[in-house]
This record gives sequence, structure tokens and C-alpha cells, in this order.
Amino acid sequence: MNPEIIEKIKQDLLAKKSQLTKELADFTDLDEHGKNNRVAQMPDYGSESDENAQEVEQYTTNLAADKVLEKTLNDINQALKSIDDGDYGKCKYCGNEIEEKRLLIRPFSSSCVACKTKLQNGN
Repeated sequence: MNPEIIEKIKQDLLAKKSQLTKELADFTDLDEHGKNNRVAQMPDYGSESDENAQEVEQYTTNLAADKVLEKTLNDINQALKSIDDGDYGKCKYCGNEIEEKRLLIRPFSSSCVACKTKLQNGN
């Protein structure tokens, strides 16, 4: 793959990593003991029953968002590592090159379209 394109992708990944880290900091706390680096915060809207219900609802939403953002952040870190290791853009299933167009759209892709399609279809 063209080194200029890889550098552009790397810069995009670094920008996305920074954005996700800031988003996570808005509703999570650092968790040095857990599997992930962050854990969702329990909001505090007050002590009335309707406020408690809102807190639980927001906490549930935060847990789901935390999981998605942490996974995406992990994928980004893996992509940055593979760029640094010099093996970026190879499918983790078949070893073939991932299409450049796919990497430009989703730079943290770890599989080619053919393998991803097979996985999604259960083949």
C-alpha cells in the first residue's frame, strides 16, 4: 500500500483515538483493576424515585456506550500497532490485502470484505 495513504490513515486513526478518549472521559472513570481501562459512572440526579429511574436508565445507556467505544478504541490501537509493525492492511483471517477503499472508509478494519461477509453469513 502507498506509504502516503498509510500515513493519512494513521493520522485519521490518531484523531479518532483522541476523540473517543475524550468522549469516554465524559461519562466514565479510570478503572485500574478492571479488564478495560474505564468504567461507566453512575449519574446522580437526586433522590426522588423518578430521578433514580433516570439515573438507572442513563447508567444503562452509559454501559452500552462504554462497551462500544472501548471496542472501537481497542480496534484503533490494534490498527496503529499494525502500522508501526509494518503489517497494516492484511486480513487476519486469510492473510490477503484488505482493499484500500475499505481501509479509507473504516481504517481499523482487520478483515477483507470476503472474509467479513463469510463471517456474517455464518459460512
